[in-house]
Amino acid sequence: MTKTTIAATVLSAAIAQAGNFTAYDFGAFKMHVYNSGDVMGDASFIVEGKSELVVLEVPLFQENAKEFDAYVAKLQKPIVASITDYHEGAVKDSKLYVAEGMKSFLVGPIYGGMMKGFQKQWAGKLVILPDVSKATEVKFGETVTLAGISFRFEKGAATDFPAAGICIGGKVYLTHWAPAKEHPSALQISSMAAVDAEIAAAKSSLASGAELFVGSHGGSTTKEAVTFKIEYLNALKRLAAESKDAKELTAKIRKAYPNLAGESNLENFAAALKK
Repeated sequence: MTKTTIAATVLSAAIAQAGNFTAYDFGAFKMHVYNSGDVMGDASFIVEGKSELVVLEVPLFQENAKEFDAYVAKLQKPIVASITDYHEGAVKDSKLYVAEGMKSFLVGPIYGGMMKGFQKQWAGKLVILPDVSKATEVKFGETVTLAGISFRFEKGAATDFPAAGICIGGKVYLTHWAPAKEHPSALQISSMAAVDAEIAAAKSSLASGAELFVGSHGGSTTKEAVTFKIEYLNALKRLAAESKDAKELTAKIRKAYPNLAGESNLENFAAALKK
C-alpha cells in the first residue's frame, strides 16, 4: 500500500477549513480519501478501479461537492455506482446503493428530521439530495462487485444508524467513525450499550483482514488505531464500573490516559456514560 496526499483549496470559512485528498494504492484498486474540513468533519471516498469509479459518502456541502467533483474529473474515469452508507450527499447519475433498511431510515423521523434541520441551519449551502426510493438495498452479509471491486456489507455498530461496515476489496474497511487514538465524542458513544456495540464492530472490522480503516467522520487510519480503540473501550468499562459518578470517571480516564488527544470530549463523554 502506497500513500499520496494532495492539498485541496481553502473553502469558505463559514463552512470549512482546508480539504485534502489522500490516495492509497492497493495494486488492484486505489482508495482516494477526501477529508472535507467541513463543520462536521465529514469524509468522502473514491474507489478507483482499472477503468471505472465508485464513490461513497459524497459531500453534503455545495463547496465541498465542487471540490470533490473537480478531483473526480481529473481521474478521467466514469462513476458507475454511488454508495450512501451513513451520510447522504450529491449523488449524480450513477446507480445508488444503500444497506438494507436504510431507504426507509434516511427519510424517517430520526435521519430525515436531522437532514431537515441541516437544510434550515445551512439554507442554500447544501446539495440537492437524491431520491433514495430508487436506491438498491444490499443485505448484510452480501457482497456486490462494482468497478471490478468487491464491496461486502456487514452490520455496523448496533447502537448507531442501521447502516453497514463495508469491506472494500478485502483491503479497506469503512465505518461511521474512523478509529482514532483519542477520547471519543459523546456523539459517537453515548451509553454503556454503545461501548459494547463499538467493541463488537471494531472486532468485526479487524477480522475482515483489512489494512486501511476509514470513517465517514475522521478519514483514514491503521489497524493499530482499531486495536487501541478495543483496548481503550474495555478499560473504560472497568473504570466506569469502579466510578460512582461522571466526575470520578473523568478523573480515572484522565489518569489512565494522560495527554491522550480528544481531551475536550472527555467530560461530556463520561457524563453520557454515567447518566
